[in-house]
Amino acid sequence: MDTRVPGTAGRPAPGTVLLVNPNTNGNTTAMMVDLAKERLEPQGLQVVGVTAAAGPAMIVDPASLTESAAHVRDAVRGYLSGPDGGTVVAVIVAAIGDPGRARLHHELDIPVIGIGQGSVHAAAHSPDGQLRRFGMATSTPLLVESLAKLVADHGFQEHFTGVRLTASEPLALAADPEQQFQELAQAVRTATATDHAEAVIIAGGPLSVTARRLAETTAVAIIQPIPSACQLVLTALYQRR
Repeated sequence: MDTRVPGTAGRPAPGTVLLVNPNTNGNTTAMMVDLAKERLEPQGLQVVGVTAAAGPAMIVDPASLTESAAHVRDAVRGYLSGPDGGTVVAVIVAAIGDPGRARLHHELDIPVIGIGQGSVHAAAHSPDGQLRRFGMATSTPLLVESLAKLVADHGFQEHFTGVRLTASEPLALAADPEQQFQELAQAVRTATATDHAEAVIIAGGPLSVTARRLAETTAVAIIQPIPSACQLVLTALYQRR
């Protein structure tokens, strides 16, 4: 997939990008919407966030990932059937495992992009478009197999160096942003020094603020899920023009 975004001379038509948070934490939704607005509003697109009505506050295992797919679909269908649904030109599924994305992609006639999908495509390609080795750093050990499957589903398993984990469990790190940063930074160092990854995805929507901080302070290419998904949204909308 060509993920390059053309110049601003040909902007996508105005509209709304619907960002759905499969986790039930509204604060996380607001944080991810703010990050998406930074990338999409300069291109003339509005961003609206919706939060799953049911499920866990943070997806940490395969069962909750699978369960959340139905909640994502309900949230998207509910918004699209409402008074502002006709303005939506694209959907972002804002959990790294992309729950419900594939089904919505087949059901809707607008682009449906997952932050996992966006991250994998961004990580697998260097700025000049060449394929490169990439890994992931995350705090959810029970999702390692799901993350590996995500990579395989997009055809980049040969370039994937694996998942490196934080020492502490995800809910503890969610309550301690500084510790989250330090432990993810260590996971990134291991991914690059031991696994020889050339780029590292910070794998998790709730980790987005730490992902930005790592991108600003780390020499290696850090892949941030929300901006990566926004880039695929723009690419898809440009291609539809």
